[in-house]
Amino acid sequence: MRYALLVSYDQNAEISAGERSRRAVGLAAVSARLSADGAFAGGLRLQPASTAATVRCWDGGDVMVSPGSGAAGGEKLTACFVVDCPDADAAIQVATGIPAAWYGSVEVRPVVAEPVNGRLRAPRS
Repeated sequence: MRYALLVSYDQNAEISAGERSRRAVGLAAVSARLSADGAFAGGLRLQPASTAATVRCWDGGDVMVSPGSGAAGGEKLTACFVVDCPDADAAIQVATGIPAAWYGSVEVRPVVAEPVNGRLRAPRS
């Protein structure tokens, strides 16, 4: 089954060069392990939340576009991994290895099996 690992943390938090390096090493290690295990199905790093636009619309055609992320609180979505895991427990175990889980959060969410507009491959069961 495929799981999305949605990585969030406070992008405005100040971190030292040493901590930035430690996080980069941890991310490289988990990425290499996922690739070696064949569990890595894709991933994206996102630009800072300040570059986002949030769109809301209502029946009747009213549209509101706001600058920035619409997420509440200090943590903002910063990356998304997609992994193939046998079950949620295995996906949670993968999430514990993502450095952002040390200082932010990683939401583990199952991916819908059906392709969207025929463009996404259905996950393996």
